[in-house]
Amino acid sequence: MAITKLHEIHTRRKSRNVGLGLVLATFVVLILGLTVVKVTTTPISNIGAAEAHQ
Repeated sequence: MAITKLHEIHTRRKSRNVGLGLVLATFVVLILGLTVVKVTTTPISNIGAAEAHQ
């Protein structure tokens, strides 16, 4: 029996890890996109007004 022979559980784990990696990457891209949209759509005048009320 060769040391490099993969058991079928390794292929199942690999596919599960790839799927989880894709889900996490999608989540990160979604959060980054929401952050960029929020930062770019906030007018500078509103930032100063919010600080003046405090």
